[in-house]
Amino acid sequence: MPLHFETNYLSIDPLTLKDNEFIYKLVNTPGWLKFIGERNVRSPEYALEYINRILHNENVAYWTVKLKPNSIPIGVITLIKRDYLPHHDIGFAFLPEYMGKGYAFEATNAVINELSKIAIHSVLMAITVPSNSSSIKLLERLGFRFEKFIPVDGEELASYRYDLPLK
Repeated sequence: MPLHFETNYLSIDPLTLKDNEFIYKLVNTPGWLKFIGERNVRSPEYALEYINRILHNENVAYWTVKLKPNSIPIGVITLIKRDYLPHHDIGFAFLPEYMGKGYAFEATNAVINELSKIAIHSVLMAITVPSNSSSIKLLERLGFRFEKFIPVDGEELASYRYDLPLK
């Protein structure tokens, strides 16, 4: 799987332990807590443990999205094989001050384009809570189409599908 991506404004690199301060900040933002959920990352030290679990899980890929040229981390793109989905789930989360500026679209689109080149995935899924209108709008802008509602851990999630144009 490609490790590094670049766009006009962003650098997208694999998550590392050096991202612990950023991850601590990101997973404790109101948007993350509301739409993704509590991860019990109570300090940068706990973030190291959280990142270690991600790095040692073969079903998970995380990329840190950074602004060029200053390398300020602003968000993450994830690719996760979830037990309850037939295909990998792509996700995104950004710090509030960088939302609504097109960075999530630019970064997610770059990852999707690279995935289509390597022909490992023919379909991507995305899940969100139905009340997360910002994510739904972005998914639709990326070309994802609503598929169905699915029950997960006592919650109803909206699942979206994207058929990759393999190159």
